[in-house]
Amino acid sequence: MSKPKHIVEVMISEQEVKQRIAKLGKQITEHYCDSGSGLVLVGLLRGSFIFMADLCREIQIPHQVDFMTASSYGSGMNSTRDVKILKDLDEDIRGKHVLIVEDIIDSGNTLNKVREILALREPKSLAICTLLDKPSRREVDVPVEWIGYSIEDKFVVGYGIDYAQLYRHLPYIGHVVLLEE
Repeated sequence: MSKPKHIVEVMISEQEVKQRIAKLGKQITEHYCDSGSGLVLVGLLRGSFIFMADLCREIQIPHQVDFMTASSYGSGMNSTRDVKILKDLDEDIRGKHVLIVEDIIDSGNTLNKVREILALREPKSLAICTLLDKPSRREVDVPVEWIGYSIEDKFVVGYGIDYAQLYRHLPYIGHVVLLEE
């Protein structure tokens, strides 16, 4: 099966993304600076890995990093309702402040499932930071404390976000434009 012909148009420039992540890092640092408990960033793979790396460098307090893999996407552009946990955390989060780091919130189904799973592990607090949010696509109301950008309902790529495992390497956020055959 071949992918439809398409192009990627820049939506948010590399410089804009970097500036926004610096602001998010500062806000998160200020929020947790007097928390007294450990902070654990939980990146949702694969899409969040670039955002997570840049964000953790902007957070100026000691913190741990861990990862989960949860998926509701197949190989194409459409999300499914079936959420699967493919990789779980390596560390115990009980009694710690946990910040879930997500690349993009679409329906909210995946993030809601991850939040439910992590809440059962008794963290001291549980918050969410996402680079991109598509509020018009939301099926599940998930509280999000830090949002990089709220965007229109376009299929986006770049900065770790893929289309059929392509375009993660782009240093900006672009959107996929399908071309007529």
